[in-house]
Amino acid sequence: MRNRLKVLRAERDWSQGDLAERLEVSRQSVNAIETGKYDPSLPLAFRIADVFGLRIEDIFLKD
Repeated sequence: MRNRLKVLRAERDWSQGDLAERLEVSRQSVNAIETGKYDPSLPLAFRIADVFGLRIEDIFLKD
C-alpha cells in the first residue's frame, strides 16, 4: 500500500515529529508509515485522516 503522508505533511510544513505529536505516536512510527515499512491500524488511519481533514482513501492508495 502506498500513501501520501510525506507529501501531505510537507504541504503543511510539518516535521515527522510535529505529525507524530498530533497523532500521539512516535516519530519513528510516522517514518515507518511514510516509507511503507508499516501499515497503520485502522484506528490510527482514521486519526491520520482526521488530522489532515481527508478520507482514508485520499491518503492510502492501493498499489
